Amino acid sequence: MVEASWVPDACTLPSAERPLRVAEFDALFERALRSVERVDRRRLRLVVDEMWEAELRDLIARESSCCSFFAFTIVRNGGGLVVEIAVPPVHESVLDALAARLTRGSRH
Repeated sequence: MVEASWVPDACTLPSAERPLRVAEFDALFERALRSVERVDRRRLRLVVDEMWEAELRDLIARESSCCSFFAFTIVRNGGGLVVEIAVPPVHESVLDALAARLTRGSRH
């Protein structure tokens, strides 16, 4: 079971669909994530293998439609995609939870 208790009320994705979305991101990042860097309290920087760009952009578009507080920026950088995720101060805890989820384990 995917825990989604950190998902804020501002998210408009139906509750029943949230575990599926989290699982989609988990699966993508398991294959494609190269690194994670916490830039500051409100920004997270990821480097993702560019071969997964279409899937990444699709997920980001869907996530942006239900969680409009996220600001995503994607830039190509030498075979990888640099993805910056920013949130307003009120949603720093969401970014904290995301960073913890991405950095757990030994892949980073």
